[in-house]
Amino acid sequence: MILGDVLRDVQQQLQASGCESAARDARVLTSHVVGIASDRLTLELGQALTVRQIAELNACIARRVAHEPVSRIIGKRLFWGRWFDITPDVLDPRGDTETLIALALEQPFENALDMGTGSGCIAITLAAETSARIEATDISQAALNIAQANALKFETNVEFYLSDWFDQVAGRYDLIVSNPPYITEQEMKELSPDVAQFDPHLALTPGGDGLAAYREIARSAPNYLTKGGRVLVEIGHRQAQDVCGLFAAVGFGNITTHQDLDGKDRVVEAFWI
Repeated sequence: MILGDVLRDVQQQLQASGCESAARDARVLTSHVVGIASDRLTLELGQALTVRQIAELNACIARRVAHEPVSRIIGKRLFWGRWFDITPDVLDPRGDTETLIALALEQPFENALDMGTGSGCIAITLAAETSARIEATDISQAALNIAQANALKFETNVEFYLSDWFDQVAGRYDLIVSNPPYITEQEMKELSPDVAQFDPHLALTPGGDGLAAYREIARSAPNYLTKGGRVLVEIGHRQAQDVCGLFAAVGFGNITTHQDLDGKDRVVEAFWI
């Protein structure tokens, strides 16, 4: 079979399964299997696929029909212009988190701490885009292994260490950032299979009202921030009022909620004055 026919067939199979992003997913999966950049597929539509490639593509289709995200199937996710490797041990980076990166880069900082780093996408991006000293923590050693591999891949200098929030943290920082687990216990029951079945639950939810991480960060961050330092945390779009209240209660000032590209509350920014 030639590439043009295969690409059309993959899209039709995904559409028949109810996949809303069938055209895009077909291009990404086909590109992954044949080793051609997705933006060049149309230039190679006459290329013949091997029996092995057809079998591999069929396996990818079966996984996608079973709700596995494309990023999980190909083992990587594009974030701030870089392809980060991901495994079942880390949260699949979302475009919404780029809102936090954009805000972090609006003001200079000499050092920063990323808490719950997962794949390392936040810490590594900050290291790649600035000359600041970046440290990152996670409670999962398996996640840290992936983050360290990504840092090496992008030739960035990030110091990673195992820590349950601030337990192993020392020193002070101009900026503390985090995309913590924040989905409530009730919301976990309503998640799509693409998320619920394939993202590590440890990275999705702390249980209860979803605010446990924010309570810990608000309570402890003042001990690790320089004067005038700031915190940026990603939030669920219904949590702005509660998270802002937690930071205000311990003395943070200039607390602001920022929206993502869809106009939903996504990041809370707070300064230690």
